[in-house]
Amino acid sequence: MNIRVGTASWTDPTLIASKRFYPPGCTSAEARLRFYASQFPLVEVDSSYYAMPNGSNSVLWTQRTPDHFVFNIKAFRLFTGHQTDRAKLPKDIQAALPPSDKKNLYYKDTPGEILRELWRRYVEAIEPLRQAGKLGAVHFQFAPWLVNNEDGRAHVEHCADVMEGFTLAVEFRHRSWFSEKATASTLALERERGLVNVVVDEPNTSANSIPAVWEVTNPKLALIRLHGRNHETWNIKDASAASSRFNYDYNEEELAGLSSQIINISKAVESTHVVFNNNWEDQGQRNAKTLMGMLGRGALRP
Repeated sequence: MNIRVGTASWTDPTLIASKRFYPPGCTSAEARLRFYASQFPLVEVDSSYYAMPNGSNSVLWTQRTPDHFVFNIKAFRLFTGHQTDRAKLPKDIQAALPPSDKKNLYYKDTPGEILRELWRRYVEAIEPLRQAGKLGAVHFQFAPWLVNNEDGRAHVEHCADVMEGFTLAVEFRHRSWFSEKATASTLALERERGLVNVVVDEPNTSANSIPAVWEVTNPKLALIRLHGRNHETWNIKDASAASSRFNYDYNEEELAGLSSQIINISKAVESTHVVFNNNWEDQGQRNAKTLMGMLGRGALRP
């Protein structure tokens, strides 16, 4: 088995402030990544969701991690249908946008030539990771309002077209994609386009959540993202930290149940990635270590 376990981000402010993961004196960006990579073989880059990634950072990341280390990188939020603050765009792109009194920009309202340039820069920025053999999946976490209709499916296919040649993982945030009637067609779309079905563990009590669907849609990779099971914080408003939403500490019984499912699904693919997104303080890192122990020899070590 080829199972990599890691966490979403290695620089969450609450993780650093907790002082329970990084050793004393481990305060620089380089030192933190090097230490993280000594503990886990995989990490998910979430900064690329909030702002366009930077190619020079990608080069540094390849230099600061072991040969076997893998990065999954999140797609920029504009591409996934989320509202995007114009100020988060490169300054020359901001200047090229049509004048507007609206702070936020959406994909459907962005001129085509600007979209093409943003996609080009995004691919260029992550290319050093691919060239180094350290790029796992490009993770598309689609907006909750991207629903399973003609427009929604067309946008998913559009992203697959633009990113052809990369391994794309798709995570939906609207239950219409995995309703009883729609599950088969959603999985069929993912299989047809070679998209990795993201298996989620998350609260499943609102329209912006989906059930865990333990199905493989790309024989090369299975991706499991563990968001925690905190129903009270899933839709929290005005949180002091983004990680507040995922404040959940998995117990050993829950992790044991997940480990058996992870082992089962790993038998159907070349590689399996498990990402803990319960990134409040050091919860994800502790849970990831426990799970690696449960997976035994199936889990790759740093």
